[in-house]
Amino acid sequence: MGLYSDDDARLGMLVMDAKRAGRLVADTGLHAKGWSRQQAIGYLVENTPMPRELVEGEVDRYLSEPGQALSYVVGRLKFEELRRKAEELLQNRFDVRDFHEVVLGAGRLTLGLLDEVVRKWVERQA
Repeated sequence: MGLYSDDDARLGMLVMDAKRAGRLVADTGLHAKGWSRQQAIGYLVENTPMPRELVEGEVDRYLSEPGQALSYVVGRLKFEELRRKAEELLQNRFDVRDFHEVVLGAGRLTLGLLDEVVRKWVERQA
């Protein structure tokens, strides 16, 4: 899609992926491993490029919303899977703008319902 115009832009994308990975570890550490708030903060400060002030807010969000970081990544992976399938099935008939209208237009859906909505859209396009 040409979203990353140069190496700096691509590096920015990779930095964000590293942040997301660190967030998964911290969220899991807090709720499955019994980490303290300070342990999670220490982990993120040590292992991500996020400043301490941002990390503290992130950790507080994970404390109040268990699984938030995990659900974000699971949703992202599902969107990527659905898009990949739609692109494979529709080939040159695939339009990324129409795909985004479909996945965003119905509002909040369970991943199962989202899968069904996209599948029906693909069938109508074929």
